[in-house]
Amino acid sequence: MRQISRRFPLTLLSILLLSLWSTPAQAQYFGRNKVQYREFKFEVLKTEHFDIYFYEEEREGAARVGRMAERWYARFSQVFHHEMATRQPLVLYASHPDFEQTNVVGGMIGEGTGGVTEGLKRRVVLPLAGTLQETDHVLGHELVHAFQYDISSQRAPGGGGGGIESLPLWFVEGLAEYLSIGPVDAHTAMWLRDATREEELPQIQDLDSGEFFPYRWGQAVWAYVGGKYGDDLIGQIYRDAVRSGSPLLALKAATAIDDKELSTNWHADIRGQYGPIMAATGRAHTFGRSLTANDKTRMATNVSPSISPDGRHIVFFSSRDLFSIDLFLAETATGKIVRKLVDTALTQHFTSLQFIGSAGSWSPDSKQFVVGGVHAGKAVLAILNMQNGDVAREIELPEVGEILNPSWSPDGKSIAFSATVGGDSELFLYNLESGTSRRVTSDLFADLQPAWSPDGSQIAFVTDRFTTQADTLHAGDYRLALFDVASGRITALPTFEQGKNINPQWNPDSRRLYFVSDRSGISNVYSVNVQSGALTQITNVDSGVSGITALSPAISSAIDSRTLAISAYEEGAHHIYVLEGAEQLAGTPVPTTSTAARLQAASLPPVAREAAIARILNDPATGLPGTTGEVEPYNAGLTLDGVSQPYISAGIDRFGSSVGGGIAFNFSDILGNHNLYTQISADTSGGGVGDLANNTGVLVAYTNMTKRLNWGVIVEQSPYMAGGYAIGRGVVGGENALLDSTIIQRQVNRGISGMLAYPFSQNIRLEFGGGFTRTSYDQRIRTIASSLRTGRILSDETETTKLADSMNLSNVSTAFVTDSSLSGPTSPVAGARSRFEVAPTFGDLRLTTALADYRHYFTPARFYTIAVRGMHYGRYGAGGDDPRLLPLFIGYPEFVRGYGVNSFEAGECASSTDCPTFERLSGSRLMVGNLEFRFPLLRPFGVNDRMYGPVPVEVAFFLDGGVTWNKGDKPSFFNGTRKPVTSGGISLRTNLMGFAVAQIDYARPFDRQGRGWIWGFSLTPGF
Repeated sequence: MRQISRRFPLTLLSILLLSLWSTPAQAQYFGRNKVQYREFKFEVLKTEHFDIYFYEEEREGAARVGRMAERWYARFSQVFHHEMATRQPLVLYASHPDFEQTNVVGGMIGEGTGGVTEGLKRRVVLPLAGTLQETDHVLGHELVHAFQYDISSQRAPGGGGGGIESLPLWFVEGLAEYLSIGPVDAHTAMWLRDATREEELPQIQDLDSGEFFPYRWGQAVWAYVGGKYGDDLIGQIYRDAVRSGSPLLALKAATAIDDKELSTNWHADIRGQYGPIMAATGRAHTFGRSLTANDKTRMATNVSPSISPDGRHIVFFSSRDLFSIDLFLAETATGKIVRKLVDTALTQHFTSLQFIGSAGSWSPDSKQFVVGGVHAGKAVLAILNMQNGDVAREIELPEVGEILNPSWSPDGKSIAFSATVGGDSELFLYNLESGTSRRVTSDLFADLQPAWSPDGSQIAFVTDRFTTQADTLHAGDYRLALFDVASGRITALPTFEQGKNINPQWNPDSRRLYFVSDRSGISNVYSVNVQSGALTQITNVDSGVSGITALSPAISSAIDSRTLAISAYEEGAHHIYVLEGAEQLAGTPVPTTSTAARLQAASLPPVAREAAIARILNDPATGLPGTTGEVEPYNAGLTLDGVSQPYISAGIDRFGSSVGGGIAFNFSDILGNHNLYTQISADTSGGGVGDLANNTGVLVAYTNMTKRLNWGVIVEQSPYMAGGYAIGRGVVGGENALLDSTIIQRQVNRGISGMLAYPFSQNIRLEFGGGFTRTSYDQRIRTIASSLRTGRILSDETETTKLADSMNLSNVSTAFVTDSSLSGPTSPVAGARSRFEVAPTFGDLRLTTALADYRHYFTPARFYTIAVRGMHYGRYGAGGDDPRLLPLFIGYPEFVRGYGVNSFEAGECASSTDCPTFERLSGSRLMVGNLEFRFPLLRPFGVNDRMYGPVPVEVAFFLDGGVTWNKGDKPSFFNGTRKPVTSGGISLRTNLMGFAVAQIDYARPFDRQGRGWIWGFSLTPGF
């Protein structure tokens, strides 16, 4: 007799549970948490084309956004020659910390994300940006994406928005920037001038390589194409790109030249436009002395300088450690780094230090430093002790959304700052002695970057209150203003009528202000006499004095030492420079009006005709409705997000005919707070159509993320089937017969389970789980008896029996999870993570599983990581060693490499039942320890402009060790049958385009006698 086994896979429960619970970060094994610090009570504002979701705090802002959204709709429907197929959902938040809590999109949202447009429901999600100009810009940018999605879903094969996903970022994001800003943008022009001077203008076909910032370069290409060939071609170019999947083919069809010639012509016009401008400013710029020249990383970011009043030290944000943009303290005289004040990627205290739009301020005695931050979802003023970098005091201000650019008063008693309230930026004063705050402004105008005068009588700040048209919601240019502290009076400070005027910093005599203006198309430092209005130019750079964005702070004045620090963009990077001495800070006469007009071309794109989009953007009234619409309560109804690719199969073999198939559906509400996942898969294998109910796998899962305490429920039926057959002989009806038996064994799990997760912060959470499962077992044997003499079928009988009694199990679990790690493409590279879990099981099997898993990642040098892990997992109690449970195994590549099941050979074992080395790998309890030294493959060869160079491959030298044991055993590290197994070697890991991490191991197992080095392959990310 011989027996052959075959499995019929139906619903794979472990895979389903993993895919289901990987969406909320709280239910992952590790992972940071998206914390719902607030419960938002949303309402819906319905305009002609939009459903705008908002909450009470931003009611006035939502009304303005409703009018601006309709204006953008009128503009874009004209540009694209397209009307939306359905109403457009738009979800608003009053501040960026609120926006970071959204469930509309999964994953963590960094402070560099100004808005998101997702493809499932074409929802636009964004925070009010504090200024009318920036809110309008981000709104327009994201609504371009909404039009792109809508067009793509109708044009792309199969629909569903697949067309836009296949297009490169420079094409998609660049178009959104071009249509929301227009062709004239001094910030993009700064990048073009710098690349022209360095002779690093990219080819258009190279823009999707990831080497070039897609927003700036994409906008530049679209500005050239629109100006050269006309903005009326934009809609057709985009449709052709969606249809063909190739922007280059679409551009070729529109321009009648190929991409190489288009690039050549584009470069020639850039050089022709900016060459004379840079010749006029001169290469011999007045940057001053560099403080960050030792930061050689490509696209280095060193911004937001703040010099101490005594001039001895400077604080700035820098990307020099590459993991994030962190806060550093350095010596002004040498640029030597004293210490890292805050590691923004790994800190478990602050979720933001507002590095994009804010700088800090020193106390008058140069002993403390104040920054605006976000802690536990709330805006705070954080005062740092500069002797050790510790937080000396933290001031929570729950009435505001974000705090930017705090400025310490010269008497040390107060701090002025800009903060968002309901999405608008306002000025505040905080009294450090009384602990009270005073709101200075309350309107829709921008009030930014306050700077306290050295004599304490005035505060200079940036505002658009003198240029913005409130009735038409047309944001004007930024100007400087003075706030008289005693009287509360605000007066305009005359500077330049053209361009921006930002970032005021005082001269020690309180008579002059330094500021940044792009009045000539290039951002430079100027000074103004606050009494006479006399203007001088301090710097004459040909790229730009700039932070990360056009509005970021870029200069700082040392009140006691007559020193000015600036952040300038040069050679594709931001660096800090220091200007010192009376002669350098005195400046030169401002160029005449005619010269300024000539230099203004520095911010213009090289175009051959007036851009139509420029005319549209300069017309604030057309398309702007007078009213905003009606407000309705929010109804959290579920609608379909997506349908998985359905499958169906059919076949016939000796086990019988079978038909199977499956499909899955995802549903959610607009805010993403309620999520429903359903899946069904059915197969008639071995059971026939009549038993389809038991052969059907069903899973229904619901998660609720409305509040901080997230919860979910799963109801499921999961059948597992195994089959085989037996051939023998017997006597049937007195005749010798061949007995051909088909054996079908089935296990059906039916259960309900639930999960609770409470995040204490983004790094720490507590999980609870519980459930009930009933498992039934049966066996069906169909035996066909055929005559050995004639071949005639003598009988065909089927017998169904229980394999075992049904098993009922209940379980509960509690887990404490921490994760402050920072991951690279293949493995964590810094920080730490841990998971401690206890899970008792009751019913027909009684046991308790315990897990302790701790991992730490040390970075002794840039790009190099020492990773350490210690883990214990065990089953305890009466049922811990029950034979119905599969034993734990440590020979997997994620535990101890070099001991895989398939790597063992017959010669290593005395017999099929006597293999001591293999037996040491299995048990009901295990302990594993791992040590790795990991780094990017190209790092030893000097690649440092990006962490992994052009290829995301990681090298890891490792030592692994582990031991298993059962109840009654005692693991021994020196002798006995339960001593550990160890190995060492090298692993290579690479990221497979984000889908998985492939790992190749070359391991030397130290406890396998006679075996040398062993190769292994797995889809395993680094621990």
